[in-house]
Amino acid sequence: MTRFKVLSVATAIALSSTGPVRAQEPGEAAFRSLFKEMVEIDSSMESGSCTPVIDKLVARMKAAGYPADNLHVFVPPSDAKAGILVAVYPGRDPKLKPVLMLGHVDVVNARRADWTRDPYTLIEEGGYFYARGVADMKAQNAIWADNLLRYNAEKYKPLRTIKMALTCGEEGGGFVNGARWLVENQRELIDAGFALNEGGYGEFDETGTKKLNQTFQAAQKVSMTFTLEATNPGGHSSVPRPDNAIYSLARALDKLSQYDFPVRFIDANKGYFSRMAPVMGGEIGAAMTAIVANPQDKAANAVLNRSPTYHSMLRTTCVATLLSGGHAGNALPQRATANINCRVMPGTSQEEVLATLTSVIADPEIKITGGRSYMPSPPPPVTERLLAPAQKITSKIWPGVPVVPHLQPGASDAVTLNAAGIPTFGVSGLFRDPDNNGVHGLNERIRVQSVMDGRKFLYELVKAYADQKD
Repeated sequence: MTRFKVLSVATAIALSSTGPVRAQEPGEAAFRSLFKEMVEIDSSMESGSCTPVIDKLVARMKAAGYPADNLHVFVPPSDAKAGILVAVYPGRDPKLKPVLMLGHVDVVNARRADWTRDPYTLIEEGGYFYARGVADMKAQNAIWADNLLRYNAEKYKPLRTIKMALTCGEEGGGFVNGARWLVENQRELIDAGFALNEGGYGEFDETGTKKLNQTFQAAQKVSMTFTLEATNPGGHSSVPRPDNAIYSLARALDKLSQYDFPVRFIDANKGYFSRMAPVMGGEIGAAMTAIVANPQDKAANAVLNRSPTYHSMLRTTCVATLLSGGHAGNALPQRATANINCRVMPGTSQEEVLATLTSVIADPEIKITGGRSYMPSPPPPVTERLLAPAQKITSKIWPGVPVVPHLQPGASDAVTLNAAGIPTFGVSGLFRDPDNNGVHGLNERIRVQSVMDGRKFLYELVKAYADQKD
């Protein structure tokens, strides 16, 4: 029987089973204990709750001497499971805008029968932490809380106030969205010059051995959901007819599957491909240079499209995610529908996407409805004032690794804060494997070394930003 090593105080100070001996940052054992506690509380919509994560964290912070008056807990009246924590660490100059550390504590559902290991037991094995949420995004949440505890213990006096908002509902599925709730009910409490969030992470090469970059998420795509619907009078299945609703829908989906939206650049993805071209080199690097110079370059596009990530970063995408059709096993279908989820380049309108879908499908019998799931806002600019501290600390911890702007194909709570006037960027110092570490899937994991390096990186980065004068 395979044996797994369950993280405990005893193993908290143990070295990873692989790799060279490394120096530990102060308080690593306490951090591991905090991380373990957060991970092992099921905060999925299906079987758990965010509120116990918040309650346990608040109790831990109070026990460590963090001032209770600076810990603000909220539970939305309509959702007792969607607990929220806003913690404040006062700065010396109230005229300077605060720095906000943002995170969501809810996780995607995970069922024990599907996983190799218990998804809600933190297991350290072969140099990795395994459990639901270790990569998305309880490691970063634990680092945010650990930052405040370390700053408080050190009696650190930043110029700017540092805030932390840990919320629920980012993953969807039914929880009240905590970021939106804070904007609507506690906007002044979370006010900040900018926020640091998930979304940016370190990338390895395809072998998982060489660190390629540290991404700095500068923009996110906009999520829009459309419904394709085919209807028909139907009839008895013993007398088939050519105008079958399911066949009509299938033809429409086949057309959509073969269509690529055109390449479109904004500062975030243009900066990524421009800066990564010399890092990647070879055929891929040349293709990156070529596509930036000419977005219509078919040969470069073909090379980059081999990577699903590059393909998504270059354009709007629309994909079928749900299907429904028919009403009886012995009847011709009267209705067939498909859910189409689009991740849309910032600056692209709902009308433009709808017009493209209509043109591609080119079938008046297919009704297309839906559109925007939330109101987008223009991406905030990524300035040298933001990038320079990140690059300086990255170079210190990972010499030779560049910081590159990044367009996130998915979306996060940054959408809500950006729309509310709080520029929000994704940066973590956490390196992910080429397969994305099982995020939202089975056997989610993250390298132990990545977590510990990320802890060091974010501790220094938040300090650097908090001490900026303007």
